[in-house]
Amino acid sequence: MPSKRPSASQGGGDRRKKKYRSDGTPVWSKRHIDGPGVWVTCVKGKEKQAVGELYELFNSLASELWPEIRGDHDEDNVDESDVEHDDDLSIEAQIANEVSAMKRPRKQQRFQSCQTDTACLVFISCKPPVDPVKLVATHVQNVQATGLTHTRHSLRFSPVAATCVTNLPEIEALCRTVLKPFFAEEVGQKFTYKIELKIRNHTTLNRSVLIESIAKCVPEGHSVDLENPEVFIIVEVFKSVCGMSVVRDYYKLKKFNVAELAGTKTSERAATSISRIE
Repeated sequence: MPSKRPSASQGGGDRRKKKYRSDGTPVWSKRHIDGPGVWVTCVKGKEKQAVGELYELFNSLASELWPEIRGDHDEDNVDESDVEHDDDLSIEAQIANEVSAMKRPRKQQRFQSCQTDTACLVFISCKPPVDPVKLVATHVQNVQATGLTHTRHSLRFSPVAATCVTNLPEIEALCRTVLKPFFAEEVGQKFTYKIELKIRNHTTLNRSVLIESIAKCVPEGHSVDLENPEVFIIVEVFKSVCGMSVVRDYYKLKKFNVAELAGTKTSERAATSISRIE
Protein backbone atom coordinates (compact mmCIF):
# COMPACT_ATOMS: atom_id res chain seq x y z
CA MET A 1 0.00 0.00 0.00
CA PRO A 2 1.56 3.38 -1.04
CA SER A 3 2.72 5.56 1.80
CA LYS A 4 0.95 8.81 2.46
CA ARG A 5 2.60 12.17 1.92
CA PRO A 6 4.08 13.53 5.15
CA SER A 7 2.02 16.21 6.80
CA ALA A 8 3.46 19.51 7.99
CA SER A 9 3.76 18.07 11.49
CA GLN A 10 5.70 15.09 10.10
CA GLY A 11 8.39 17.19 8.47
CA GLY A 12 6.71 18.23 5.26
CA GLY A 13 6.25 21.80 6.41
CA ASP A 14 9.40 22.93 4.61
CA ARG A 15 7.55 22.38 1.34
CA ARG A 16 5.13 25.15 2.10
CA LYS A 17 5.88 28.37 0.29
CA LYS A 18 7.33 31.17 2.35
CA LYS A 19 5.57 34.51 2.32
CA TYR A 20 8.76 36.53 2.83
CA ARG A 21 12.41 36.18 1.96
CA SER A 22 15.20 36.66 4.50
CA ASP A 23 15.65 40.31 3.49
CA GLY A 24 12.02 41.17 4.23
CA THR A 25 10.80 41.24 0.63
CA PRO A 26 7.63 39.26 -0.13
CA VAL A 27 8.06 36.31 -2.49
CA TRP A 28 5.97 38.11 -5.10
CA SER A 29 8.22 41.20 -5.11
CA LYS A 30 10.59 42.09 -7.94
CA ARG A 31 13.71 39.96 -7.89
CA HIS A 32 16.08 42.60 -9.29
CA ILE A 33 16.97 46.15 -8.24
CA ASP A 34 15.44 48.56 -10.72
CA GLY A 35 15.41 52.34 -10.28
CA PRO A 36 14.27 54.97 -9.80
CA GLY A 37 13.76 54.18 -6.16
CA VAL A 38 14.96 54.56 -2.58
CA TRP A 39 17.56 52.62 -0.62
CA VAL A 40 16.71 52.40 3.06
CA THR A 41 18.83 50.97 5.84
CA CYS A 42 16.92 49.43 8.73
CA VAL A 43 17.24 47.61 12.03
CA LYS A 44 18.70 44.13 11.62
CA GLY A 45 16.04 41.45 11.59
CA LYS A 46 13.28 43.99 10.91
CA GLU A 47 13.56 44.10 7.11
CA LYS A 48 10.02 42.77 6.59
CA GLN A 49 8.54 45.30 9.00
CA ALA A 50 10.55 48.10 7.39
CA VAL A 51 9.14 47.28 3.96
CA GLY A 52 5.61 47.42 5.34
CA GLU A 53 6.06 50.77 7.07
CA LEU A 54 7.79 52.23 4.02
CA TYR A 55 4.86 51.29 1.81
CA GLU A 56 2.54 53.12 4.18
CA LEU A 57 4.84 56.14 4.52
CA PHE A 58 5.58 56.52 0.81
CA ASN A 59 1.97 56.11 -0.24
CA SER A 60 0.92 58.78 2.25
CA LEU A 61 3.58 61.20 0.99
CA ALA A 62 2.84 60.44 -2.66
CA SER A 63 -0.86 61.12 -2.15
CA GLU A 64 0.06 64.63 -0.98
CA LEU A 65 2.81 65.33 -3.52
CA TRP A 66 1.14 63.74 -6.54
CA PRO A 67 -2.60 63.75 -5.79
CA GLU A 68 -3.43 62.93 -9.40
CA ILE A 69 -2.27 59.33 -8.92
CA ARG A 70 -4.02 56.68 -6.86
CA GLY A 71 -2.44 54.54 -4.19
CA ASP A 72 -1.53 50.89 -4.36
CA HIS A 73 -4.49 49.94 -2.21
CA ASP A 74 -7.11 52.20 -3.79
CA GLU A 75 -10.02 50.40 -5.33
CA ASP A 76 -10.98 50.96 -8.92
CA ASN A 77 -13.44 53.82 -9.19
CA VAL A 78 -16.44 52.73 -11.22
CA ASP A 79 -19.26 55.03 -12.25
CA GLU A 80 -22.37 53.47 -10.75
CA SER A 81 -24.46 54.90 -13.59
CA ASP A 82 -22.59 52.60 -15.97
CA VAL A 83 -23.14 49.47 -13.90
CA GLU A 84 -26.40 47.66 -13.37
CA HIS A 85 -27.13 46.26 -9.93
CA ASP A 86 -26.71 42.49 -9.76
CA ASP A 87 -30.20 42.12 -8.32
CA ASP A 88 -31.64 43.34 -11.60
CA LEU A 89 -29.58 40.99 -13.77
CA SER A 90 -29.96 37.39 -14.79
CA ILE A 91 -27.49 34.82 -13.52
CA GLU A 92 -25.81 34.76 -16.93
CA ALA A 93 -25.40 38.55 -16.90
CA GLN A 94 -24.00 38.51 -13.36
CA ILE A 95 -21.42 35.90 -14.38
CA ALA A 96 -20.52 37.98 -17.43
CA ASN A 97 -19.97 41.02 -15.19
CA GLU A 98 -17.71 39.04 -12.86
CA VAL A 99 -15.64 37.71 -15.76
CA SER A 100 -15.33 41.23 -17.17
CA ALA A 101 -14.14 42.54 -13.81
CA MET A 102 -11.54 39.78 -13.57
CA LYS A 103 -10.18 40.66 -17.01
CA ARG A 104 -9.97 44.38 -16.21
CA PRO A 105 -6.27 45.32 -15.96
CA ARG A 106 -5.12 46.12 -12.44
CA LYS A 107 -3.53 49.50 -11.82
CA GLN A 108 0.24 49.29 -11.58
CA GLN A 109 1.66 49.74 -8.09
CA ARG A 110 3.68 52.91 -7.67
CA PHE A 111 5.97 51.38 -5.03
CA GLN A 112 7.44 47.89 -5.02
CA SER A 113 10.02 46.18 -2.85
CA CYS A 114 12.98 44.65 -4.69
CA GLN A 115 14.97 41.69 -3.42
CA THR A 116 18.36 42.52 -1.87
CA ASP A 117 19.23 39.32 0.07
CA THR A 118 21.10 41.62 2.44
CA ALA A 119 20.47 42.25 6.12
CA CYS A 120 19.57 45.80 7.19
CA LEU A 121 18.96 46.94 3.61
CA VAL A 122 15.81 47.28 1.51
CA PHE A 123 15.08 48.91 -1.83
CA ILE A 124 11.72 50.35 -2.85
CA SER A 125 11.31 51.12 -6.55
CA CYS A 126 9.13 54.05 -7.65
CA LYS A 127 6.90 54.42 -10.68
CA PRO A 128 6.29 57.76 -12.47
CA PRO A 129 5.30 60.41 -11.67
CA VAL A 130 6.87 59.71 -8.27
CA ASP A 131 10.26 61.43 -7.95
CA PRO A 132 12.32 59.61 -5.28
CA VAL A 133 14.50 62.67 -4.62
CA LYS A 134 11.49 64.89 -3.92
CA LEU A 135 9.84 62.08 -1.95
CA VAL A 136 12.81 61.59 0.38
CA ALA A 137 13.57 65.32 0.67
CA THR A 138 10.00 65.99 1.76
CA HIS A 139 10.12 63.22 4.35
CA VAL A 140 13.44 64.16 5.95
CA GLN A 141 12.47 67.84 6.05
CA ASN A 142 9.25 66.85 7.81
CA VAL A 143 11.22 64.79 10.33
CA GLN A 144 13.62 67.68 10.94
CA ALA A 145 10.72 70.06 11.57
CA THR A 146 8.56 67.78 13.73
CA GLY A 147 10.84 65.13 15.19
CA LEU A 148 8.37 62.47 14.00
CA THR A 149 9.72 59.70 11.75
CA HIS A 150 6.41 57.83 11.23
CA THR A 151 8.52 54.65 11.13
CA ARG A 152 10.05 52.39 13.76
CA HIS A 153 12.64 50.36 11.90
CA SER A 154 13.78 52.53 8.96
CA LEU A 155 16.96 54.58 9.41
CA ARG A 156 18.78 56.21 6.49
CA PHE A 157 17.09 57.05 3.18
CA SER A 158 19.06 57.31 -0.05
CA PRO A 159 17.12 58.21 -3.22
CA VAL A 160 18.33 57.21 -6.68
CA ALA A 161 16.90 58.93 -9.75
CA ALA A 162 18.01 56.13 -12.07
CA THR A 163 20.09 52.95 -12.09
CA CYS A 164 22.41 51.10 -14.43
CA VAL A 165 24.76 48.13 -14.58
CA THR A 166 27.98 48.85 -12.68
CA ASN A 167 30.50 49.26 -15.48
CA LEU A 168 32.18 52.47 -16.61
CA PRO A 169 30.39 52.98 -19.96
CA GLU A 170 26.97 52.48 -18.33
CA ILE A 171 27.87 54.75 -15.42
CA GLU A 172 28.98 57.49 -17.81
CA ALA A 173 25.63 57.20 -19.59
CA LEU A 174 23.87 57.33 -16.21
CA CYS A 175 25.75 60.54 -15.40
CA ARG A 176 24.47 62.12 -18.60
CA THR A 177 20.94 61.13 -17.62
CA VAL A 178 21.10 62.35 -14.01
CA LEU A 179 23.74 65.08 -13.75
CA LYS A 180 23.35 67.19 -16.86
CA PRO A 181 19.63 67.97 -16.38
CA PHE A 182 20.26 69.10 -12.79
CA PHE A 183 23.21 71.35 -13.56
CA ALA A 184 21.48 72.74 -16.64
CA GLU A 185 18.43 73.93 -14.65
CA GLU A 186 20.22 77.01 -13.29
CA VAL A 187 21.75 78.67 -16.34
CA GLY A 188 24.97 80.45 -15.45
CA GLN A 189 25.01 79.27 -11.82
CA LYS A 190 28.12 77.46 -10.62
CA PHE A 191 27.79 74.88 -7.86
CA THR A 192 30.23 73.34 -5.45
CA TYR A 193 29.66 69.61 -5.14
CA LYS A 194 30.80 66.42 -3.49
CA ILE A 195 30.42 62.83 -4.63
CA GLU A 196 28.99 60.69 -1.82
CA LEU A 197 29.78 57.10 -2.81
CA LYS A 198 28.57 54.00 -0.99
CA ILE A 199 29.68 50.56 -2.18
CA ARG A 200 28.07 47.34 -0.96
CA ASN A 201 28.87 43.78 -2.06
CA HIS A 202 30.89 44.94 -5.07
CA THR A 203 34.61 44.40 -5.74
CA THR A 204 35.07 44.94 -9.48
CA LEU A 205 35.47 48.73 -9.48
CA ASN A 206 37.18 50.52 -6.60
CA ARG A 207 36.26 53.88 -5.09
CA SER A 208 38.95 55.96 -6.76
CA VAL A 209 38.08 54.71 -10.24
CA LEU A 210 34.38 55.34 -9.72
CA ILE A 211 34.80 58.82 -8.24
CA GLU A 212 37.22 59.87 -10.96
CA SER A 213 34.90 58.63 -13.72
CA ILE A 214 31.85 60.38 -12.24
CA ALA A 215 33.74 63.64 -11.62
CA LYS A 216 34.73 63.76 -15.30
CA CYS A 217 31.04 63.71 -16.22
CA VAL A 218 30.17 66.80 -14.17
CA PRO A 219 29.70 69.78 -16.53
CA GLU A 220 32.54 72.29 -16.61
CA GLY A 221 32.49 75.29 -14.28
CA HIS A 222 31.40 73.43 -11.15
CA SER A 223 34.01 72.75 -8.46
CA VAL A 224 34.60 70.15 -5.77
CA ASP A 225 34.11 71.09 -2.12
CA LEU A 226 34.58 68.26 0.35
CA GLU A 227 33.68 70.29 3.45
CA ASN A 228 30.60 72.35 2.68
CA PRO A 229 29.28 71.64 -0.83
CA GLU A 230 26.07 73.11 -2.17
CA VAL A 231 24.96 69.87 -3.82
CA PHE A 232 25.76 66.22 -3.31
CA ILE A 233 26.00 63.56 -5.99
CA ILE A 234 24.69 60.44 -4.27
CA VAL A 235 26.06 57.22 -5.77
CA GLU A 236 24.92 53.86 -4.43
CA VAL A 237 26.67 50.74 -5.76
CA PHE A 238 25.10 47.45 -4.75
CA LYS A 239 26.45 44.28 -6.36
CA SER A 240 26.09 44.87 -10.11
CA VAL A 241 23.72 47.86 -9.83
CA CYS A 242 24.68 51.53 -9.64
CA GLY A 243 22.16 54.22 -8.66
CA MET A 244 22.61 57.98 -8.71
CA SER A 245 20.87 61.22 -7.72
CA VAL A 246 21.66 64.85 -6.90
CA VAL A 247 20.45 66.28 -3.59
CA ARG A 248 20.88 69.37 -1.40
CA ASP A 249 21.42 69.82 2.36
CA TYR A 250 22.70 66.26 2.77
CA TYR A 251 24.92 67.08 5.74
CA LYS A 252 22.44 69.53 7.24
CA LEU A 253 19.83 66.77 7.18
CA LYS A 254 22.12 64.23 8.88
CA LYS A 255 22.76 62.32 5.64
CA PHE A 256 19.02 61.64 5.51
CA ASN A 257 19.15 59.54 8.68
CA VAL A 258 15.70 60.09 10.18
CA ALA A 259 16.62 58.54 13.53
CA GLU A 260 19.37 61.13 14.01
CA LEU A 261 17.12 63.96 12.84
CA ALA A 262 14.41 62.94 15.29
CA GLY A 263 16.95 62.61 18.09
CA THR A 264 18.30 66.09 17.42
CA LYS A 265 14.81 67.56 17.50
CA THR A 266 14.07 65.80 20.80
CA SER A 267 17.29 67.17 22.32
CA GLU A 268 16.43 70.69 21.16
CA ARG A 269 12.99 70.46 22.75
CA ALA A 270 14.48 69.17 26.00
CA ALA A 271 17.01 72.02 26.08
CA THR A 272 14.25 74.55 25.45
CA SER A 273 12.16 73.12 28.29
CA ILE A 274 15.09 73.29 30.72
CA SER A 275 15.86 76.90 29.79
CA ARG A 276 12.25 77.86 30.40
CA ILE A 277 12.28 76.23 33.83
CA GLU A 278 15.47 78.06 34.77
